[in-house]
Amino acid sequence: MDIKVAKFGGSSLADATQFLKVRDIVLSDHQRRYVVPSAPGKRHKEDTKITDLLYLCHKQLQDHMNFYDIFDCIAKRYLEIVKELSLDFDLEPYFLDIKKEIEEGTSLDYIASRGEFLNGIILSHLLEYEFVDPKDIIFFHEDGTLNIQLTDEKMKLFLAEKKNAVIPGFYGSLPNGDIKIFSRGGSDITGALVARAVDAIVYENWTDVSGLLMTDPNIVNNPKPIERITYRELRELSYMGATVLHEETIFPVLDAGIPINIKNTNRPNDPGTMIISYADPGTPGGTITGIAGRKDFTVIAIEKNRMKSEINFIRKLLTILENNEIYFQHLPSGIDTVSIVVNDAQLENKLDKLLNEIQQQCDPDLIEVFPNMALIATVGHGMAYTPGISAKLFTALAKNGINVRMIDQGSSEINIIVGVETDDFERAVGAIYSAFV
Repeated sequence: MDIKVAKFGGSSLADATQFLKVRDIVLSDHQRRYVVPSAPGKRHKEDTKITDLLYLCHKQLQDHMNFYDIFDCIAKRYLEIVKELSLDFDLEPYFLDIKKEIEEGTSLDYIASRGEFLNGIILSHLLEYEFVDPKDIIFFHEDGTLNIQLTDEKMKLFLAEKKNAVIPGFYGSLPNGDIKIFSRGGSDITGALVARAVDAIVYENWTDVSGLLMTDPNIVNNPKPIERITYRELRELSYMGATVLHEETIFPVLDAGIPINIKNTNRPNDPGTMIISYADPGTPGGTITGIAGRKDFTVIAIEKNRMKSEINFIRKLLTILENNEIYFQHLPSGIDTVSIVVNDAQLENKLDKLLNEIQQQCDPDLIEVFPNMALIATVGHGMAYTPGISAKLFTALAKNGINVRMIDQGSSEINIIVGVETDDFERAVGAIYSAFV
């Protein structure tokens, strides 16, 4: 039988009303056999996520302060959910165990993971699915990196014996049995690992948006949704600031060729966005998939006559960046020029030292610094080998009086990145969107 894995984010499980929506979604399709919950998110704008409260418990413990009031708030929230769902089971033993572990100085990872753990307990009772503790099927190396081979092997065997299961997201275990968490947002990774292990036909990632949008709705009013996007396109857009999934989510399912469907818990009939391995052969030319960008960059432009004749010029330049612990975002170059695009946060208190070292070690004819830059990526497989795409993009910018300070097209030819003044950022994104949509 075909299997679907459904992961539900914190907004999808913030209160009892949301739990009931999740129950209806899961039970409406018998293929949704494995469910991965996050910890409860915010119920309203002024609310606090359960995971944030758990982190605060740990901080209170570290500062030798009373954490009981915060813990009681956490417990109360879960008890309210159970009561409103009319579930007949007792959470108190779990609270007592967790409180005891905290009192005895347990790790941050253990404390932070209890949000997903408790939500998983509740959801398993609501769905009448078996509860599976991820510490028994997700394993990390001693250095804290995921042991994906062992995880895949154990998870395949374990879940093969479970017809239906709830597996909390966000954590697994170290070789000594201690709890180890992923970085924030890691429940996405748990869902992807489960999807891979059970050879799912789709990994559904349920959240509070109906998929990805072509660009930032804070810049463009009501942008079109993205129906289908490839992993490569998603990586390009995520790199430039468009975030819906945890960055590492795609890798467990990429090799297995399992599509990811971003869905809206509050609008379950919306198709959402399907993330696929490769572009459809029939992808029409002249189309783009999305536009994303970020502000706060500085461009250091270096010019030297016959630069290309110096075999070690770029090596010296990159060594200077490495020694100053600065990584670059882009490195567009010409015959006698090269530009380093660096995030401003990387340059904090280092710019003068960096420029001096470049001058001394590379002996350029000219160094110019252009601060207050923004980068905008226009991404789409339909762009590749399509005449007129660049002309369309740059004409749109020119008509809106926007000066392009930098151009960089990736070797994959699925994106064009332009650098503009920070003050022109929003207008540039809007101009590009209007030109293609």
